Amino acid sequence: MNDTWLNILLVPTERHMIPRRLRYTSSNLVLVHSVGRISPWTLPTLFGSSYPPPDNNTSQLPSTKMTKLEAALKKIDAAHSEDPRLVTPSGTTPETQLPYELHYANKMTQYLHQRSPNASETLQLAVRAQHLRRWEIPRSEFPQTKAGYHAWRAHLQKRQAEMAQNICLEAGYSPSEAERVAALVRKEGLKQEEDEETQVLEDVACLVFLDDRLEEFEKEHDEAKVVEILKKTLLKMSPAGMELAQGVVGGLSERTRGLVGKALEAD
Repeated sequence: MNDTWLNILLVPTERHMIPRRLRYTSSNLVLVHSVGRISPWTLPTLFGSSYPPPDNNTSQLPSTKMTKLEAALKKIDAAHSEDPRLVTPSGTTPETQLPYELHYANKMTQYLHQRSPNASETLQLAVRAQHLRRWEIPRSEFPQTKAGYHAWRAHLQKRQAEMAQNICLEAGYSPSEAERVAALVRKEGLKQEEDEETQVLEDVACLVFLDDRLEEFEKEHDEAKVVEILKKTLLKMSPAGMELAQGVVGGLSERTRGLVGKALEAD
């Protein structure tokens, strides 16, 4: 990118005017002299809030480039934002409604930061893309049986993994990195307990279920069904995940906490 040079005279010193040249980018201006580079100043400091002048061709100024991670996350969130289902996040006002899948993705990222503060970029992307365009394939499109449920889940995982992989490639990730994101979305290696990152992702998904869906879920199903689902959920979590779950459950209603207790006590 080309720098733009300005010939300018600065405020005079006690003895004489000292000519300087100024090199600027879109946000910073650097004073240059024969002795080298002096400290950077923001342009408004020198030119006032009217900078750049109306006749400047600001389109030629260099722009800040997004990282691969930022570009991929932006694409993922753009897809989430198309979810027509709106929710009001807890602790906010009705005016702050969000598309449900964007709200869900925010929760996933929030718990990932707690479960694994130094998560790799591929894990961050897989966690963010966990429900990518899930609303487009409703459960009703598959038989209302146990086999139909598993077929629906398998179809979603494959579809979401492929979309996440393509987004990563478009953002500049290598094929191996994009495939790694897809493998995490598919939760490969979870049952064999051979992939630590897949377990982290599963912990995060379980934490979000407990925090964001459990109280609504228990109102829609009988107690035996809820306890059964809770038991399966808790069994899928690692010790580190269970430790975080204790804090989540502590914030739930007394009835829901009781159901969690029954799930823990079940054989």
